[in-house]
Amino acid sequence: MFTGIIEEIGTLTKLSHEDENLVLTVKSNISSELKIDQSVSHNGICLTVTSIGNNEHTVVAIRETLAKTNLGGLKLNEGVNLERAMKLGDRLDGHIVQGHVDQTAVCAFKESQNGSWLFSFKYDDSLNNITIEKGSITVNGVSLTVVNSKKNEFSVAIIPYTYEHTTFKQIEVGDTVNLEFDVLGKYITRLHELKQE
Repeated sequence: MFTGIIEEIGTLTKLSHEDENLVLTVKSNISSELKIDQSVSHNGICLTVTSIGNNEHTVVAIRETLAKTNLGGLKLNEGVNLERAMKLGDRLDGHIVQGHVDQTAVCAFKESQNGSWLFSFKYDDSLNNITIEKGSITVNGVSLTVVNSKKNEFSVAIIPYTYEHTTFKQIEVGDTVNLEFDVLGKYITRLHELKQE
């Protein structure tokens, strides 16, 4: 379980393939504090640490993860949003984030607004995921509040701190991002679907 409050931007230092799996090595200020088998969110994806050394850690993404996320499109030296799992008893500063990406979206709009940034993202609505205005959404692991919601599109406003301390400063129009929709909204949607059956 995560909160969507990014601790650190790591740098992707190595990419390799083992069969259908993608092995990623990330350098960060928190890598040396991690433990083998620890769950860490990488751009919103819960991945298990498999090795640690030289202020770097390694994780492995399987085919299922690569099919549902933007991991396969990452490039060397690209930034990655990192968050360690929440500790029981900690404050929940963001919202409940599972680290299970529901689908990807494409950045459709980015605009500087005199001290903040407005981003809009479009996603395939055939999976029945939804957003609501003032509801929560996770974009590349970042807990955000939806400011404008449409059927297959939503917008978020990014404050300067979030822009500088996450990979939002790297996102451009046309880029693919990971989405995790609000878990409460997903349960409500599923209950509604079951009542229709």
